[in-house]
Amino acid sequence: MRRLGIFTFIAGLAALTGIGFIGSGVAATHGPAAGPSGQGDPAKGSNPEHMLIMPMMIPARGRKLFASKGCVVCHSVNGVGGEDAPPLDAATMPVVMNPFDFAAKMWRGAAAMISVQEDELGEQIEFTGSELANIIAFVHSAEEQEKFTKADIPPRISALMRRMDEKENGAGKPKK
Repeated sequence: MRRLGIFTFIAGLAALTGIGFIGSGVAATHGPAAGPSGQGDPAKGSNPEHMLIMPMMIPARGRKLFASKGCVVCHSVNGVGGEDAPPLDAATMPVVMNPFDFAAKMWRGAAAMISVQEDELGEQIEFTGSELANIIAFVHSAEEQEKFTKADIPPRISALMRRMDEKENGAGKPKK
């Protein structure tokens, strides 16, 4: 049987745009949705050419990725992070949300974000489907965001943020 990995960001947007999830919790499909007569269900003996899965959305993993991938350089959560892009506090997010709407909004701003990433980070940030799912779960979890502090930011990202502040405010001048 052909085994498919987690869909990419683009394939996920194109194929699953209509799927929505309720609240700030997590939801995932651990296997294919069975069609009529078990069609698409590998346990029933079929061998579909294509299957789609929804990656697990784990806010705690998203909290770590938000910092380690560098999202925190431009975006803040819980008052921690950059000011060059909109804050991503859960309180500003819709109560009921579709993660693909969030990803589509990122896609619309991709050109600007990539340009800033290359200037500030030296490269474009790359995400797997699972990483993006986890970050989206974090952005929509007030409970997980309450745990987010400067201590979550890896040293290399903290150093980059300090250099950016110094560049913006002039070397040696305290930030206002």
